[in-house]
Amino acid sequence: MNKATRQAVIAGNWKMNKTRPEAKALIEEMIPLVKDADCGVIICVPYTNLETAIAATKGTNIKVGAENCHWAKSGAFTAEVSADMLKEVGVEYVIIGHSERRQYFGETDVTVNQRVRAALDAGLKVILCVGELLNEREQGITEEICSMQTKIALAGVSKEEMKDIIIAYEPVWAIGTGKTATADQADEVCGAIRGVIAKLYDDATAQATTIQYGGSMNAKNADELLGKVNVDGGLIGGASLKAPDFAAIIAAASK
Repeated sequence: MNKATRQAVIAGNWKMNKTRPEAKALIEEMIPLVKDADCGVIICVPYTNLETAIAATKGTNIKVGAENCHWAKSGAFTAEVSADMLKEVGVEYVIIGHSERRQYFGETDVTVNQRVRAALDAGLKVILCVGELLNEREQGITEEICSMQTKIALAGVSKEEMKDIIIAYEPVWAIGTGKTATADQADEVCGAIRGVIAKLYDDATAQATTIQYGGSMNAKNADELLGKVNVDGGLIGGASLKAPDFAAIIAAASK
C-alpha cells in the first residue's frame, strides 16, 4: 500500500448470501470491530439486502455497494437493476465485471464498459474487476489479458472520473478456490495495471488509483499481500461473511 497517494480500501462481496435478518445481524457485529479503521470499508450486498444494509450502516464508517448494475436506464430487461435505481436507494458503490458475472452470465469486456459508463453517469463509484483464467496465466499472458480488460472497461472514462474508480485484480483461478496469488504475483499484476492507467491518463492518476487484490484474501495472508506497494486493499469474498475475519483484514489494511 502507498497511503501517501491513495486510499487503501477493503470491500466485502457477499455474493448470493444472507437474508435481511442475517445481513442486519452481521453488520451489527461488524460495526464495533471496524469503527477505527484507517482505510475505506465497503460491503457489497445482494439487491434484497441493500435497504437493510444502508439503514444498519447509517452514521458509521461502512459504505454500501451493490454487486452489479445494468447499462440501460430502464427498459425490457427482466430481473435487471439500473444504476439510477441503486443511486435512488442510497447505494454509493457497485461492483462491475466480477469474474462470476463474466463466467456464468455472459458478461463481456464491452458490456462491462457499458455498465461502468452507466454507473458513473448515475453518480455511483465503481469497483471494476479484471483478471485472468488459469490457462491464461499458464500461457504467460496475464498482463496482456488484464491490460486489455482494463483498457476496454475504461473506454470513454475521463481522467477526472478515475477518482470514482477502484480496480480489483482478481485472478479467476483464485476466486473461491482457496488458491491465492503469491504476494509478489499480486504486486506484479497490480503494478502492471497501474502502468496501463499511467499510459491511458498520466502517472499522477495511476498513483492516485486504488488497486485491490481479490482472490481468497483472508485474515492469515492479508498482512503479506497488503504489505506490497501496489496492493491497495482487497475485494473480499468468503471472509467478508465472518465479522472477525473481515475485521482482521481491515486491521491489516489500517497499518
